[in-house]
Amino acid sequence: MRRYYILSAAIAIFCCINLPSAFSQDARFSQFYNAPLHLNPAMTGVFDGSWRLAVNYRDQWASILNENPYRTLGASFDYRFNVIGNDYIAVGLHAVSNQTGISSFQQNEAHLSLSFLKQLSGGYGGASQYLVAGVQGGFGQNRIDPSGLWFSQQYNVVSETLDLSQPTGENFDGMTDAFLNINAGLLWYAVFEDNFSIHAGGSINHVNAPRISFMGDNDAILPMRWVGHIGGEIPFTPELSLMPAIAIMGQGSSNSFTLGANIRYSNHDWNEVAVRIGGWTHISNDLDAIHNDAFTVAAILEIERLNVGISYDINTSSLVAATNSRGTYELSLIYSRPENRRFKVTCPKF
Repeated sequence: MRRYYILSAAIAIFCCINLPSAFSQDARFSQFYNAPLHLNPAMTGVFDGSWRLAVNYRDQWASILNENPYRTLGASFDYRFNVIGNDYIAVGLHAVSNQTGISSFQQNEAHLSLSFLKQLSGGYGGASQYLVAGVQGGFGQNRIDPSGLWFSQQYNVVSETLDLSQPTGENFDGMTDAFLNINAGLLWYAVFEDNFSIHAGGSINHVNAPRISFMGDNDAILPMRWVGHIGGEIPFTPELSLMPAIAIMGQGSSNSFTLGANIRYSNHDWNEVAVRIGGWTHISNDLDAIHNDAFTVAAILEIERLNVGISYDINTSSLVAATNSRGTYELSLIYSRPENRRFKVTCPKF
C-alpha cells in the first residue's frame, strides 16, 4: 500500500509541475478532413456555399481513464465574399478545447481566420484551380483544477494514509497567462469535374512558439506544429467515387500520419443524399520506433447541405492489452449555406 501511495504522489507531482512538457501536444481529429480550420488556416472559405459551420467532438481512452478521458471539442465558422473578378476573401472563427485527467487539465484556444482565394484558371470546360493563403491569430490559455490532486507532503509515512487537510507544499497557478498564437498555411486545388478533383496544402501552427508555463517561467513553450496534407476525388461511375487522403503532422519530437480513403455514393437526386464509408490507419513514432496506433472506420451521411460523420478508432498500439482494442469515437457535423449563383466558387469535396 505504501508503495502505491508513493508512486501515485510521484505521478501527481510530475503531471502538475511538468504540465507544459507532459501535455504540450495539440489535439488531432481522425476525421481531419471534416475539421477544416483546425487542419489548415488556408481551408477558410474553401467550400461550396456562402458560409459554413463545423463542429467536431472526440472522446479518447475512456476504456482506461473512465470518467476522465481525453475530450476534444472544436467548432468553426467561415464566410466567403467576392473582392474582384473570380478572387475571394474569407473570414472565420475557430475554437478548440481539450480536457483530461483528475486535474481537469484544459487547453483552450480561439482564433480569427483570414484567407485569400486566388483563381489560377477555370471556366469554359477547363479545370478550376485556386491558390489559397490563410492565417490565424488568436489567444490560448491552459488551466487545471488542483483540488482533485494530492502531493507527497500530504502523505503520512507512519500511518500510510493521506491527509488532504495538510498543505501541498506546491506553488503554482491554476492557469497560465493568456498567450498569443499565430498559424499560417497554403492550399492549392484543382477541380476537373463534379466528382474529380485534387488538393494539397500545408500549415505551420504556433509560429511564435508561445510560452505556456504554470510556474511563471519562460522555459515551457508550445512547440511548433507542422501539417502537410493531400487528397482528392477519383470517379469510378457518375454515382461512385473514391476519396483518398493523407495528413502528416509533426510537433516537437512527435510525428504521425493518417492515411486512407472514403468511398462516396450519390444518387444525384434533386434533394441529394450521399453516403461515404471508409477506412483509415494512424501511424506514429514512439521512442524512435514507428508503429501503427489505430485503425479507423468512418461513415458520413450527406443530406443536401448537411454532413454528419461518425468514426471509431480501433486501438492497435501497445495499449491493446489494457484497452481490449477499444479506442476512440468521434463525431462531426458540417452545414454550409447555398451561395449566390453570381459568385459561385468551384471547390473540391474533402
